[in-house]
Amino acid sequence: MKIRLRLALILLIIFHNTAFAQQNGSIKGKITTSDGQPAAFISIGLKEKTQNTLTDDNGAYTFHKIKPGSYILKVSAVGLNTQEESITVSAGETAYVNFILTENNEALKEVTIAGKKNKYKVSLPSASLRLNEPLLEAAQNIQTVSEQLIKDQQIISMSDGLVRNVSGAARAEHWGDLYTNIKMRGSQVQAMRNGFNFVNSYWGPLTEDMSFVDHIEFVKGPAGFMLGNGDPSGLYNVVTKKPTGINKGEVSFTVGSYDLYRTAIDFDHKITNDGKLLFRLNAAAQTKGSFRPFENNDRYTFAPSLSYQLSNKTKITAEYALQNAKMTEVGSYYIFSPNGYATLPRNFTLTQPGVPDTRINDHSSFINLQHNFSDTWKATAQVAYSKYLQNGYSSWPSAVYTNNTIIRNVAIWDAESTMKLAQFFVNGQAKTGGIVHRILVGFDGGKKDYMADWGQSHDLDLPSAPFNVNNPNYGYPANGYPAFDRSTSLKVRAGTNIIDQKYLSAYLQDELGFFDNKLRLTLAGRYTYVNQSAYGANAEKAKKVTPRIGLSYSIDKNTAVYAVYDQSFLPQSGILRNGEKNLPLTGTNYEAGIKKDWLDGKWNTTVSVYRILKQNELAADPTNTAGESYSIVIGEKRAQGIEFDLRGEIISGLKLIANYAYTDGKVTKVAPGVKSVAVGEVVPGFAKHTANAWLSYTLQNGTLKGAGISAGFSHLAGRAMGTFSGTNEERNLPDYFKLDGGLFWENKSLRINANVFNVLDKYLYTGAYYTGYWNAPSYDLGVYSWQAEAPRNYRLSIAYKF
Repeated sequence: MKIRLRLALILLIIFHNTAFAQQNGSIKGKITTSDGQPAAFISIGLKEKTQNTLTDDNGAYTFHKIKPGSYILKVSAVGLNTQEESITVSAGETAYVNFILTENNEALKEVTIAGKKNKYKVSLPSASLRLNEPLLEAAQNIQTVSEQLIKDQQIISMSDGLVRNVSGAARAEHWGDLYTNIKMRGSQVQAMRNGFNFVNSYWGPLTEDMSFVDHIEFVKGPAGFMLGNGDPSGLYNVVTKKPTGINKGEVSFTVGSYDLYRTAIDFDHKITNDGKLLFRLNAAAQTKGSFRPFENNDRYTFAPSLSYQLSNKTKITAEYALQNAKMTEVGSYYIFSPNGYATLPRNFTLTQPGVPDTRINDHSSFINLQHNFSDTWKATAQVAYSKYLQNGYSSWPSAVYTNNTIIRNVAIWDAESTMKLAQFFVNGQAKTGGIVHRILVGFDGGKKDYMADWGQSHDLDLPSAPFNVNNPNYGYPANGYPAFDRSTSLKVRAGTNIIDQKYLSAYLQDELGFFDNKLRLTLAGRYTYVNQSAYGANAEKAKKVTPRIGLSYSIDKNTAVYAVYDQSFLPQSGILRNGEKNLPLTGTNYEAGIKKDWLDGKWNTTVSVYRILKQNELAADPTNTAGESYSIVIGEKRAQGIEFDLRGEIISGLKLIANYAYTDGKVTKVAPGVKSVAVGEVVPGFAKHTANAWLSYTLQNGTLKGAGISAGFSHLAGRAMGTFSGTNEERNLPDYFKLDGGLFWENKSLRINANVFNVLDKYLYTGAYYTGYWNAPSYDLGVYSWQAEAPRNYRLSIAYKF
């Protein structure tokens, strides 16, 4: 009897559950971006209900056990127009609803990158690039270094090997880890942050710590949609981390050779349940020694950000970043010798222990307001403020003698930089007949001030007791330590060492799409007015309209060819003898290329060819007599080359970054009377051949699932970075080859990553040959200067996601 009762009870429960299940239904679907890519980790929920979920890596979502009835599905993510769709659920059935997110902005990109594991290939530009289209369709060569790639390569600052991931990019040796200074297409590129030009002197900005960086976009050649006042070689745009609307966090610990100890945290959270108020905190602290004695680079970073959805159409984001650095005096990386490159040991230093560290506080803040008028029109207003404070020292020799002795010199370097920047732009889309118009109109304005005291200096050594590089003595210096006067304000001490700039520009672009937007013609122009002065010279005013014409054609949905003509300009200081108006330096870019996505967009290739011409560049008039300071127009310089980039996941688990660039920079025209340069002479600022690769493979199945191996190399040949001599090969930099490799393992919450850098333990360096700089009594030749890289070294990182 008891057995029958129990059996009946079990059957009743099964029948009840089955009947209950049959009374419910489910909802399934997929969310994709405008270019057909899956939108991972997008929030979707039932309006006025408590049921919510996120899309998976493939953009798919599912709601189970939904009671029959009518519902409204609501899709939302930070910075997106909220989308809603009515749906009816029937008992025992599955309803399907798909969404296509038409917004193409930074917030969507952040969410997508955050949700996709090991994503090396990025399809969309950030909102700060202002381009309202997939990168495949843009008439510009734009390469993005993703956050995942930064983590895999254990990059901790902008100057830490990041440029290997972009064709033709190479870092100059200027001031070690203080500034980044990237060369590309023959000259130094502009440094941007969140769409703002963050360069306030030749040396800035302070190299960014990667703890608050989401990704970096490299834009090749002039980019009128970003700026018209700058070098035509291009720019890099650092995009900082912002709240995503996903409750997540990560803490990481890194140890490495030469006393590297670092910890970083990334905490991303919704403050309110409705997701309107979001918060994110990124912070890091590190102590870092060097393979050279007496050298350190200790830093901490604190970067909070807030985002608030004022309405379903308006969002405001505010962020702040503090970078604090305590490092050995600027210039400690440099080595000098009259005997040739690498003629001193790799760990040799000219730094004197006991010289105080340089201390830097770098503050930056941004406020961004976005308003969506409709699904196709959006306005963005943003402001930025930067305050850079430096209290420190720089080292540079007073004399370099042929007998391998040096007079070391330490100078004061106190500096302050202030930038106040503002932008307003509108993105929109409209149709006239069968033509699609992607419209961009905007304004930029800013005020930059920089002042520095480097007028005080002190020789550590005496002519009677110079520093002997063959028998270095790091005891108390012969001439004692410096005691600089800081009793007056920096403004008074700076004197004429002041740079100030005010600028205002307006930009209008219309990309016309023909034949169902397969053929796209870009017509644009930027008007820029600049008023600037430097180092006591009279203020120079310049204004110019820089045109931009681009053409892009989609051969199919995965292949596009493009061509672009673009200009930029730089104001110059100088007086022409004939009294004619001083024209700004003009850079003109002619470029064509082909882009292709492979295997449904998993990886991408870009090939481009370009020619950049610089005209109206000024130089000192060789006929000047005593007291005269006239200038002449030097002529024309040309940079040209070919670039190839590949990035993405080739097959499941196998990710590859590979690039190659051929670059050639020469003088093509010389004005009458100019003797300092000649036609055909190399213009330094590039390596003729640059090749890089980074290969990573992750096991997809089995006991060791998540384990992997990675390896990469960098090769530079025909280096003309700082100086170049066509007749004396020993003055030129030798070829460069660096091999790195590593092992890693990861699951959903834990990642362990170990890398070996400079596996072959080569003596690697970059440098320049100086002539006529030093007037030492017993020395009348040139001096070789170089900065060595670390020997074989190691890093181990452990990251925990929560």
